[in-house]
Amino acid sequence: MTSTSALSQLKTLTTVVADTGDFERMQAYQPQDATTNPSLILKAAQQSNYQVLVDSVKRAHPGMNATELVDYILVAFGLEILKIVPGRVSTEVDARLSFDTKATVTKAKQIIGLYESHGIDRQRVLIKLAGTWEGIAAAKELESEGIHCNMTLLFSLIQAAACGAANAKLISPFVGRITDWHKARLGSNWSDANNGGAKDPGVTSVKRIFYYYKHFGIKTEIMGASFRNISQILELAGCDLLTISPELLAELQGSQAVVSQKLDAMHSEQGLAAEKITRLKLDESNFRLQLNNDAMATEKLAEGIRNFCSDTEKLELLLAS
Repeated sequence: MTSTSALSQLKTLTTVVADTGDFERMQAYQPQDATTNPSLILKAAQQSNYQVLVDSVKRAHPGMNATELVDYILVAFGLEILKIVPGRVSTEVDARLSFDTKATVTKAKQIIGLYESHGIDRQRVLIKLAGTWEGIAAAKELESEGIHCNMTLLFSLIQAAACGAANAKLISPFVGRITDWHKARLGSNWSDANNGGAKDPGVTSVKRIFYYYKHFGIKTEIMGASFRNISQILELAGCDLLTISPELLAELQGSQAVVSQKLDAMHSEQGLAAEKITRLKLDESNFRLQLNNDAMATEKLAEGIRNFCSDTEKLELLLAS
C-alpha cells in the first residue's frame, strides 16, 4: 500500500495556501490560494529569475516614482500567482498606512483597480491590512463595497473578534511570531516537551480564535500563518486555511506522518468553556485597552508593521536603482 504524504492528508482537512512571492516554487505543491507581503515580494524581486518581470513593470511605466511602482510590482507578482493557483491571492496595502483608515481604503481600491484592469475578478483578490483599529475600520468599509480583506499581523483574540465584527473575509493569526515571543521570554526555561506541540502558545492562540468564531457564528475565515515547523501546522489541522512557506510545504510533502483533525467546530463550546472566554466588548476604547494589556500582541504588532515598512522602503530603493 502506498503511503500518502502529510501534505495530501492535510489538504483533506484544511485549505492549503502557499506563503511566498516565489511563484515558480509554489507550482509543485498545488495550493488553493497564495499570500504575499512586502518582505516576500522584496525577497523574490531580488532573485535573478524575476528580474525580467521587475524590468518589464519599470519599462511599462517610465517616469513613475518608486513609491507608485511598488503597487504595480505587487500586482505583477499577484497576476503571475493567479495563473498558478485556482483560488485567491493576497496583496498587501502599504504598511505605512496602518494608522490611516481613509488612505488605506483609497490604496486598497487602487490595487483592486489594477487587478480589474487586467481582467481579474475582485473575488480572486484579498487585500491585506494590518490588524490595527484603523485597518479593521478600513476593512469594514471595503467589505461593504465587495472588496475582500485578509487581516494580517494578528496576535490576539481582541483583534480577531474585531475583525469578525467588521465582516472581514479572512484573518491571518501569526502562529510562529507568537511562539517566538514566548520562547524569548522564557529563555532557558522553554522546552519543546512542555511548551511545544498542542501546548505551543501560537497554536493555542489560533485554537482560541477558532472556537470563538465557531461558537458565536462568525463567518470570517481563519488562516493560520507564520509557521516555524510542521508540528505547529499539524496541530492546527482542521483550521479553515493554513498558509505555509515552500520550505515547510516541501517538508510536509516528504513526510509520511499520519495527520488527524485537531480543530473541530463541533467542539467550540467546550473549547471556549475551558478557556473561560465570553463574547468580547468591541468598541474602540476596549479594543485599544485589551490590545495594550497584551504585551506580546502589542510588541509583535508594532514590530510587524515596522518590518513591513522597512521592507517596502527597501523595495522602493530596489526599484529606484
